[in-house]
Amino acid sequence: MTLLTGQTALVTGAGGAIGRGIALRFAQEGAAVALHCRTSVAPAEELAGRIRASGGRAVVLRADLTDEDACRSLVHEAADWAGGRLTALVDNAGVQPVQELPGMTAAEWRAVVDTNLTGVFACTQAAAEIMRDRGGGSVTHIASIEASAPAPGHAHYCASKAAVVMHARSAALEYGPWGVRVNTVSPGLIDAGSLAQDWPEGVRRWLRAVPSGRLGRPEDVGDACVFLASPLASWITGHDLVVDGGVSARPTW
Repeated sequence: MTLLTGQTALVTGAGGAIGRGIALRFAQEGAAVALHCRTSVAPAEELAGRIRASGGRAVVLRADLTDEDACRSLVHEAADWAGGRLTALVDNAGVQPVQELPGMTAAEWRAVVDTNLTGVFACTQAAAEIMRDRGGGSVTHIASIEASAPAPGHAHYCASKAAVVMHARSAALEYGPWGVRVNTVSPGLIDAGSLAQDWPEGVRRWLRAVPSGRLGRPEDVGDACVFLASPLASWITGHDLVVDGGVSARPTW
């Protein structure tokens, strides 16, 4: 028996590096996994093929999470694929453009907030309704350490992730009586494979600061999400699990 045997999970943004890491860890722990993507279809299909080849169950579903109706349809499609049951949702899909706050337009602000926050709200609402009628479940939002430690050029992203943390706490309060647990995972700097080449100075600064001495990996985030969806976390809800190698413990003075 593995930690998630018998579970069905929907992972949004599963075409990206972190989403693939989460979905793969769920499959390795025995869950059937619905992999959502919007444009990154080929990476999601490749992962679904790997999961099926190893004896697991996976399906790829497409949706635009800035559309409330599309969010609800996605969640119901995932549950229908699994015979009407959905036990775990990981709200991972998000965008992180760089734009200085002076000069940022309302349209640029909304593009980030609608994806990172409104999509989380709509998917969670739809999933909680299904979970309520089928014995409960877990929802995990992917937030960020930037929810509490902002970075220049990321005001819209930081604000959206801070709101995601508070949404999870609010949802834990209101969906708890339905048997639905809601938590967040706040990653630090995660390496998708080429970060040292793409942002060498940022990586050097991170490695000087992080106590663990390394960058994060997608599977580090996946491990945290597996834990929160598993029976090991059955009395954990409304919590923000920071996965950053200890960098948040570094003094800033």
